[in-house]
Amino acid sequence: MSSNLWIKSIALAATGLLLIGCNTGGTSADAAETDTTTSGKISISVDETFAPILTSQVDTFQKLYQAAKIQAAYKPEQAVIQDLLDNKARVIVVARQLTPSEQAVFDQLKLVPRTIKLATDGLAIIVHPSNADSLLTTAQLRDIFTGKTAEWSQVSGKKKLGAINVVFDANRSSTARYVQDSVTRGVPLTQRVFAAKSNPALLDYVATHPSAIGIVGANWISDRDDAAVQSFLKRVRVVGISSNPNPQKADDYVQPYQAYMALKTYPLRREVYLISREARAGLGTGFASFAAGNKGQLIILKSGLVPAVGQTRIINTNKL
Repeated sequence: MSSNLWIKSIALAATGLLLIGCNTGGTSADAAETDTTTSGKISISVDETFAPILTSQVDTFQKLYQAAKIQAAYKPEQAVIQDLLDNKARVIVVARQLTPSEQAVFDQLKLVPRTIKLATDGLAIIVHPSNADSLLTTAQLRDIFTGKTAEWSQVSGKKKLGAINVVFDANRSSTARYVQDSVTRGVPLTQRVFAAKSNPALLDYVATHPSAIGIVGANWISDRDDAAVQSFLKRVRVVGISSNPNPQKADDYVQPYQAYMALKTYPLRREVYLISREARAGLGTGFASFAAGNKGQLIILKSGLVPAVGQTRIINTNKL
């Protein structure tokens, strides 16, 4: 089923127009569940890099539908995928679609997992506020992440900061996978790399270690109305990135702002997907409908990411 058709079907489910009790090949555990699209309990698993957005989504959904209880677990990407495969979570939110081998698991179960795009995310590169190297090209990033550039003096000529320490949020995280797939393009990561175990811990580490460079989901630093985001931005510096190997001016570098992601000028972009294995119109379908619908997409818009549905207003200030 195409994602457009599924969006239509879950929208119908959310208004109660689908029969709640139907089941089209799910597990016996699914068949025994009594939850509806707006009531009951369900466990979902979420890539922890999207914790701020999904926390808002879940909280808002539960306020609207007080008979619904969504237990969200925030984990590294591979653990989230495994929860879906093991039927520990009927719905997951991740930064990639299923691989052929993962899809084959559902083929054997005669289940058709449904995938919808929720948003476009950006990955922010952050450094210590004292670091003058706040403008980098994607080529420079590649050299830093592979260890070819091991000292900050190789970037700017300044020797003050010393060796570069690369920090990720967690082992087997989606950000680490993205860097290896899209930045280093298969070249092994530098030996001076470690996992901080969480996104807040990563931000704290970069804020207290002048030689560090980290990568974090943009939703951790993009909602300027959020007090936690305001606090983070006082303690770290967000790097401007250019895909041009020979940028000529400061405007060639962009940060992961919503407009630059929408225009596809920010180079470190990725898609956010909701994947459901639910074979009937249960609470997972109801939450999926909400997340892909108007209210859920407005939450994504406010967070600073690009919603999959709707428009992002872009104003050219040069003409004002």
